[in-house]
Amino acid sequence: MSWDRTLARTAVLMLASAGIALAAPAVAGVVVKSSGPSAGQYPVGKKLDDASSITLRAGDSVTVLTDGGTRVISGAGTHRVGAGGASKRSTFAVLTRQRSGARVRTGAVRSGTSAVAASNPNLWNLDVSQGGRMCVVDTGAINMWRADTTEEATYMFGRSGSDFNVPVTFSAGVSQASLDGDKLPVADGQAFTLTGPDGGTGSTVEFVVLDEAPADVEGMAAALASNGCQSQLDLLADRMMMVE
Repeated sequence: MSWDRTLARTAVLMLASAGIALAAPAVAGVVVKSSGPSAGQYPVGKKLDDASSITLRAGDSVTVLTDGGTRVISGAGTHRVGAGGASKRSTFAVLTRQRSGARVRTGAVRSGTSAVAASNPNLWNLDVSQGGRMCVVDTGAINMWRADTTEEATYMFGRSGSDFNVPVTFSAGVSQASLDGDKLPVADGQAFTLTGPDGGTGSTVEFVVLDEAPADVEGMAAALASNGCQSQLDLLADRMMMVE
């Protein structure tokens, strides 16, 4: 043990024996969206201490994601970043659960006489309606998700600039399907084109392979923001929205 470490440990023991509590580090929130005159001061990915306050001007809106959920702070004045509320760790756990490529039979959920649009249930599902960057951990099987499950549909998935494509078929009533990683391996930084059943212009998806999945909300938000995985960051923020 080094001399500096010995001194640090001795100081901690002395404070504890004297009954002096050591302050725990403040929990950090992560900015996931900002707009208005002060947007430049609060860029996406910026970390804010839970106990800190931010000063906004008229027309400002800053969305912050913490362990307690997503909070939208807006309006002129000084606002505390943290806010009371039940922890949404269970929501985060379900949303980020690593899943197999098993097919899931779901669709729109009916509430009364109106249909409530289905939403992507897992952060690691590739929404076929979205392009851009997609952060993944397990490249062995890429799960895809669609909102409209009315009919069977086949999507073509291939590397950008290549004529080789792999079909991914959704059966009627099924919202998820899996791309076999052995047929079309996915690597960090590779771009792919996803073409829908109509055969029109496809969307481009670029994969970012994370070393591991962050275990907490703030870490996940920071990882998605720093790697430009905006669609997943938006999904995380939406599903973690808190009611004040």
